[in-house]
Amino acid sequence: MVSRSLETPIINLTDESYKSNKDHLETVIDWIQSMRIFRLKDFPSFIRTTDPDDIMLNFSIREVERFKGATAIILNTFDDLEHDVIQSIQSMLPLVYSIGPLNLLASQEFYVDSDMRQIGLNLRREETECLDWLDTKAPNSVVFVNFGCITVMSVEQLDEFAWGLAGSGKEFLWVIRPDLVSGEGAPVPPEFIRDTVDRGMMASWCPQEKVIYHPAIGGFLTHCGWNSTLESLCDGVPMICWPFFAEQPTNCKFCCDEWGVGMEIGGDVKREEVEAVIQELMDGEKGKKLKEKGGKWQRLAKEATEYPSEQKTPSPYWPVKAHLGSWSEARKA
Repeated sequence: MVSRSLETPIINLTDESYKSNKDHLETVIDWIQSMRIFRLKDFPSFIRTTDPDDIMLNFSIREVERFKGATAIILNTFDDLEHDVIQSIQSMLPLVYSIGPLNLLASQEFYVDSDMRQIGLNLRREETECLDWLDTKAPNSVVFVNFGCITVMSVEQLDEFAWGLAGSGKEFLWVIRPDLVSGEGAPVPPEFIRDTVDRGMMASWCPQEKVIYHPAIGGFLTHCGWNSTLESLCDGVPMICWPFFAEQPTNCKFCCDEWGVGMEIGGDVKREEVEAVIQELMDGEKGKKLKEKGGKWQRLAKEATEYPSEQKTPSPYWPVKAHLGSWSEARKA
């Protein structure tokens, strides 16, 4: 995709205004295998540049070229979720294997006493008090809001999300990093805190996977990072999608149109839209359908990480071994 885009108007935009031109961003790109009716806005943000020397664009191109020399490529996904895409990649790079979802694999019972349980990554201290708060809430009653560790927004966007949450009337857990608003901290309106004190909780960081797994969570307002997306799929939680950059617009497209588990909020966020989408997700007919689809993907994700029943003491690396055999055998292929 990246290589061909160098020969097409995808990155050869006339000027910076085209990067936010709504009509241009709706341009349909129809020549990429297994990605049906994708618009320019649905592709990774690095592709949409006016500069052919852009650092991230060229980094992406170099990494794609490196794939050709790899012994094998393993992907943190599962076949039922991205079957057509995986097959298309395998037609170009045969030694490609899906071994995920890794987060679900690592949480399985046979890892309880394993060193694998120690694997994890957190950039901030997790505030676990939110789990106690969730324990007091009814099933599927709370909206979880977390835009990840990199997303930034304006004060105006923060206000719109805040008042949209307030207007929805729903209980919520909102993770607000100190640097969520670029250069200004995260100044939540004091009136918002006053009006929602009885039904909202805010934290600067949290154990996200445990939160999403909690039965009180009924929906997830997310930036659509891949880890967040997989965690939500593994637990059958429907998503409200507000992608920020990188591959997040592509993840959003799949969540909303391919997998049927998401509803998108426009980049120019408005409180009325936030309120309406939350209410529809939590109480509406579309929300019910999203939850049904979420349950399907939850089941398939679990099946993808189940180990053979005859294997009484499975190795934590069995999915890789099952696909690849041994590295030496893979090299001979």
